[in-house]
Amino acid sequence: MAKPKVNIKDVAAAANVHPSTVSRVLNPATRSMVSADVATRVQQVAAKLGYSRSSLASGLRTGRSYTVGVIIPDLSNPVFPPVVRGIERTLSAAGYIALLADSDNNPKSEQAIFDSLKARHIDGLILATAHTEDSVVAACLEDRMPLVLVNRTTDEMDVSEVVNNDELGIQLAVSHLIGLGHQRIAFLGGPENTSTGSGRLQAFQQQGRLGKFKLQADLMRSCTAFTEAAGLDGMRLILESSRPFTAVIAANDMLAMGCYDALAERGISCPQDISVTGFNDMPFSDRLSPPLTTLHIQHDELGVKAASTLLEEIRDPGMVPRTLTLDPQLVVRESTAKPSNQ
Repeated sequence: MAKPKVNIKDVAAAANVHPSTVSRVLNPATRSMVSADVATRVQQVAAKLGYSRSSLASGLRTGRSYTVGVIIPDLSNPVFPPVVRGIERTLSAAGYIALLADSDNNPKSEQAIFDSLKARHIDGLILATAHTEDSVVAACLEDRMPLVLVNRTTDEMDVSEVVNNDELGIQLAVSHLIGLGHQRIAFLGGPENTSTGSGRLQAFQQQGRLGKFKLQADLMRSCTAFTEAAGLDGMRLILESSRPFTAVIAANDMLAMGCYDALAERGISCPQDISVTGFNDMPFSDRLSPPLTTLHIQHDELGVKAASTLLEEIRDPGMVPRTLTLDPQLVVRESTAKPSNQ
């Protein structure tokens, strides 16, 4: 004969507390409302009796699914796994589960994924795929769905964002190269319909307008995606311009890897002939050949801040959207050196 199923009243009786206390303890979001001693006792009793909290039952009572959608543009990009880990760890501590999806840098896929997540009654969305004009962001605002953008921003849409200080990052890269003696600097950017693509390009142009170096239109290219293949194509175009340069700033590390490929095709040595910098400090950047000078971003913290902000919005639908900006740090490795003519 099957054992009778343990319920919350059984746990309460065994722990000598009210059932509402058990409910608070077993919900990470409300556990802090109970003293540590009582919480420990209730958890031990629940484990001994084999009781576990039902998210479905809790959802029926609260009108929540305790699930959050997370859409990223490219899971093969090593930058995103640590961001996702920060998100999942923070959500899990609050009793939520992340439903992760990869849009493969395709806006149509992004929309289809969002529609699917919405049908699953997610409580909110963390979006790393946003474009400067984005239909998914607009749909979330229309539906009043809690939303946080991570690593991206949009134009004229009032939503919470957790982003990197791209202007500071490019400034640090430019200053580093100028300090080494470089004056002819190329720029390999990302898609201009993304905030990271347009923002880093504008920051580079601003440094040139400030007189740090001479801007050359032939030495600036915006790629179709933040990928190694797109970086290879973009760097080929810069090299085909025949405009002399001694260094290139890539708007992310995947593009920088494309730079490496294009230079190798031409027998150009890095950094002896051309120095290369990246942006993001993706895992294993230090194991590239040569190890990549890049801007280190706080991958895990991006995820933690995005998830924490979204949880606040879920609990307080009237919360005013806010922008959290994290500063990158320059990590100097072996892909940059003084120009060979110095």
